[in-house]
Amino acid sequence: MTVEQICAVLEARVFVPGKGDKEVSSVSAGDLLSYVMGTAQEGALWVTIQTHLNVAAVAVLKDIPLILLAAGRQPAPDLAARCAEEGICLAGTDASLYGACARLASLGLPG
Repeated sequence: MTVEQICAVLEARVFVPGKGDKEVSSVSAGDLLSYVMGTAQEGALWVTIQTHLNVAAVAVLKDIPLILLAAGRQPAPDLAARCAEEGICLAGTDASLYGACARLASLGLPG
């Protein structure tokens, strides 16, 4: 699925549109940045509640096209600005981390 399709299905709030036509290969969930750096596959969607600038750095490192902020979290302004610079979609959902992942799994995206 593409970034744009996932955001539409989840009815996510899109803070930064990024590259909507990028394909998402899998899902990674976590809030410990070193864990995501070590385990996320390139091209994965990342679900987190972290909202600070370093999230963008990890996304760039792992070629993550979509960061989904769970639990109604709002991005810090510098995170949104960096995502815009890097072409990373930054979106949000009111669903919990678990709820967002369960919904993504029901779409057939592997974890």
